[in-house]
Amino acid sequence: MTVPSRLLPLLEQFDFAYRRLADRMTGPVVDSGDGTDTPVGPLTDDEYFWEPVPGCWSVRRREGGPGPRATSLTGAGDWGRDAAAYPHPWPPPFTTIAWRLSHLSEMLTLRADHTAGGRRLTRDDYRISGDAATATTAFGSGAEAWRKALLGADDTALDTVGYCTYPHGGDPEEPFLDIVWWVNQELLHHGAEIALLRDLYHARAQPDGR
Repeated sequence: MTVPSRLLPLLEQFDFAYRRLADRMTGPVVDSGDGTDTPVGPLTDDEYFWEPVPGCWSVRRREGGPGPRATSLTGAGDWGRDAAAYPHPWPPPFTTIAWRLSHLSEMLTLRADHTAGGRRLTRDDYRISGDAATATTAFGSGAEAWRKALLGADDTALDTVGYCTYPHGGDPEEPFLDIVWWVNQELLHHGAEIALLRDLYHARAQPDGR
């Protein structure tokens, strides 16, 4: 199927944002932004769970219960992501790479299912990753599923309100094109946050900047 012209720039933006973040987490190099390659190692478990300030929300073993100000651990499996029912804590808790990456991967996987799958998955079905390598793989799988769902959308679908029935956002009330834009901005801003947290993690061990 021919990709609608309105979708092409958003699809290209998604591909760029995904590749930039995937390379930033796995290496061996990442595009520095000026056409040169910057060496980077794979995301470690220590970075994945690093809490730069007190009271972070993160991914935790289910048996240990939720973290500060969280009331539950969302997801399936032995690990869960800190969460709380509305109204959320204010100010919002600072979140770890583990939390942010889990959020992104779950969002991509569930939105793909509610666009081109069985439209049944919920947060309680999504398996939370307890280590960096598994989480990075899960992110790739979620991105692949979402991209495949996008390639199945024609011009009519882009204008259809509720084409995606994802239950944890405004999808049932929004045209699909707006949802595609929203997913891109989620990937862009959380990707930048994850990259910055990696930089801060390494900088803390090198106070002289070397």
